[in-house]
Amino acid sequence: MKDASLWDWNPGEKEIVACDACSGDCEWLEEPIASPDGEKVARVAKVRDDEEAIFTLAVNGELWESTFEKCWYPRFTPDGRLTALCSEMAEWTLVVDGEPWEEKYGFIWDTRFAADGDAISVSVQQDMEYGYSINGEAWGDFFENTNHPVLSPDGTKVASVVQTRNIPQADIFTFKEGCFSVAINGQPWDTTFVNCWDTAFDATGEHVAVTVRTSLYDYTIAVDGKAWSSRYQCMWEPRFNPKDGSVVAGARQGGKWGMLKDDAWIWKPTMFQCWKPAFSADGANLWAVVCPDFGRWTAAVNGDVWGEKFKQVVSDMTVSPDGKRAAIIGKTDDQWGIIVDDTRWVGWFEMAYPAVFSPDSKHVGYAVERKGGQMTIILDGHAYHKDFDKVWSPVFSPDSQKVMIRCLDGGVYKRIVVPISDF
Repeated sequence: MKDASLWDWNPGEKEIVACDACSGDCEWLEEPIASPDGEKVARVAKVRDDEEAIFTLAVNGELWESTFEKCWYPRFTPDGRLTALCSEMAEWTLVVDGEPWEEKYGFIWDTRFAADGDAISVSVQQDMEYGYSINGEAWGDFFENTNHPVLSPDGTKVASVVQTRNIPQADIFTFKEGCFSVAINGQPWDTTFVNCWDTAFDATGEHVAVTVRTSLYDYTIAVDGKAWSSRYQCMWEPRFNPKDGSVVAGARQGGKWGMLKDDAWIWKPTMFQCWKPAFSADGANLWAVVCPDFGRWTAAVNGDVWGEKFKQVVSDMTVSPDGKRAAIIGKTDDQWGIIVDDTRWVGWFEMAYPAVFSPDSKHVGYAVERKGGQMTIILDGHAYHKDFDKVWSPVFSPDSQKVMIRCLDGGVYKRIVVPISDF
């Protein structure tokens, strides 16, 4: 991972490139994406050609030397490498900084990056069977169906729901017997279930939990292939406690939702919904998005529900690095806003994007879109003094004293470093 302290954190505005700049003869440029350090902006480019479609990537206006029949889903890795899904001669591969992986497939999608390391994974299809590739190397067996993949923190493993038996059309009896399991790097568990979803690794990458359906009507959690003994009306998203390895999951029983830990209630089932659990790094605090009253959405920590609520939905929850604070983005009366630490910040917007906490957990910033399409950054409840054509989520300096604004301003891509005190 690239050390963010090595980035340019000198306060000021830096023009990188005109947004529509292209070193070649381009027919069009697609939606831009910005690199984590703000130094690059990339766009898929359709190169003008009278005989065939040719695509590549334009990085700060400079085209890659490599060209492809198709090119889509450009993404920057956390350390600043640019990836894209590209095809040539009807075969697909991942291209990293202009260099294609050697492995080719019938199709690829869903690029993912390891949280702790430089690994990249993609979902792949070959000869109508499905699997995954990590850093250009395919996992073991392929299957008729794979979904809900998750990359281990160090990037050495992919866990995914897989279909272990063929289900002929209209064969409901084979389906009811259980044809789905979890495979880690292509090796499936011995146990099968009617359905599986929401796979999750623990912090060590050694254990996997998944939501399962043991019959058409019964739900529970399976950890390393072994299901909990109790059954529930519905369940969501198991998560491991990073401290002690226990597993929590939202569950529905008697028509109401609560939170389970290792198959025992820790938050009684009294709510209309309970999902998106998230632990603090030390495992001391458990957060979740909850609906305590019908149509009213908010957050809860260790079972304590916030008083402030959104009327329509909570789209995203962000927990601070120290695990003591949280922010939720939500919608009321078709307008988007934010609640931080159970305090609703002033301001409603056409759109609001996930909150970002500073490394020291003291500051919160997020990108918003106003009426008319202009965007800006809100920091600790204060809007930046200028609107832009487009902004990406803010980036805090490692010392939490500055914030980087990556933006399109008057047709120019810029990076602006601003002291926290300027907001």
